[in-house]
Amino acid sequence: MWIPLVACLCCLLASSRGQERASFRRGNDQRGRCQYSFTVESPTEASCPAAGGPELEGVKSRLALLETLVGRLTGAGESGGEIAPLRREKERLERQVQELQGQLGGLRQELESLRARPCQTASSARASAQDRSQRPLSGSSIFSHLMSRPGNPSETDGVSDSMMQQGRVAYQELKAEVTEVPASRLNQKPNQESTGCGELMSIREPETHRKADTINGKYGVWFRDPEPGRHYGPEMVWRIDTVGADVRQLFAYENMDQLVRGFPTKVLLLPEPVESTGATMFRGSLYYQRRRSRTLLRYDLASERVAARRELPHAGFHGQYPYSWGGYTDVDLAVDEKGLWAIYSTNKAKGAIVVSQLDPNTLEVRKTWETTIRKNTVANSFMACGRLYTLASYSSPNTTINYTFDTATGQLKAISVPFRNLYRYNSMVDYNHASKKLYAWDNFHMVSYDVQLAKPDI
Repeated sequence: MWIPLVACLCCLLASSRGQERASFRRGNDQRGRCQYSFTVESPTEASCPAAGGPELEGVKSRLALLETLVGRLTGAGESGGEIAPLRREKERLERQVQELQGQLGGLRQELESLRARPCQTASSARASAQDRSQRPLSGSSIFSHLMSRPGNPSETDGVSDSMMQQGRVAYQELKAEVTEVPASRLNQKPNQESTGCGELMSIREPETHRKADTINGKYGVWFRDPEPGRHYGPEMVWRIDTVGADVRQLFAYENMDQLVRGFPTKVLLLPEPVESTGATMFRGSLYYQRRRSRTLLRYDLASERVAARRELPHAGFHGQYPYSWGGYTDVDLAVDEKGLWAIYSTNKAKGAIVVSQLDPNTLEVRKTWETTIRKNTVANSFMACGRLYTLASYSSPNTTINYTFDTATGQLKAISVPFRNLYRYNSMVDYNHASKKLYAWDNFHMVSYDVQLAKPDI
């Protein structure tokens, strides 16, 4: 570091005519810092001219330049160490911005839903609140009040601004009621079973099974086939680490214990690379999106070859319409009691979630539904009993399943089922209808959740 400085000093001494009268000194200043100084007598001037002048200004400018160069040399080691913390802080702030944008989108949708409902007057709201306070709260009474269908738009067109102001009282009471009785507490009846196919009632605490070994496992996908073929048994566990430019390895484990121990039974090399964490398993086939395309592939596990391929019409891909955490999660394939689904968006839908039911053999689209849920405002989603469920946040330790869309009725509803991100970066959530579990990939960790579904209405 001092070599350039010494070289500069030597050049200055060599170029001076009075170098025989030059002196060089090193010592500590008043603050104890080491300083190097030199003096050269003028060969032509007996005394210095008055302060100022072009020559003095020129010397000052050259000294300032020299100090700048020395400062860069001495500060190079310190500045490099400050870049990494600043970059990490920038990434953290960008993640917070994405989460806030997602929350803002959810609030806007909630506001639109409230505007579409007929408003109560302040007096009727207070009377309703008094009536509720005089009777015990029950799950059925709460949900009959909270989950009523939106009214006909023609019924709300004539509502005045004053009535909207009065209706805010009813909304505040409604919000308080949701806070006091979260959905997960409605499953306390001792005789209630979790084998139904109604709405999602609760999600239990996550169970951790394994942590990925390498950086390739930061994000990934893992699952069991809910309806396995004859070639592999129902206990087989499958896993794909999805970090990398050419993701092709499909790990097979004989059972959950072998997964925990890290002993794969087989490793299959897929013929075409996988895009992100949207793959799923169904009836002896792996379904996934081909990298950098809207092409869907069905890979038959028995023959170990591609059995079907088809483009998902108009679907965004490779970062056009991902979930809020990014990761090129434009197309998310899912399986439930009703079959195979694709969750995505299109230019026509303007970024809102589109759900299509697919033929599991040919990948042909059977039917499509458009929702009003902005895909980039939710962290993930899954299908259960023909209903779409969305996750509010991928990084908040305590978040919620915030929306459900029923493909049977076409109805969208805001809900609040607690969900825990144990490791604070959840990149994959899939439902298995055979085991009534959610499989998730949370920041290198493979975790699962037991879920409880209500019995369907008869």
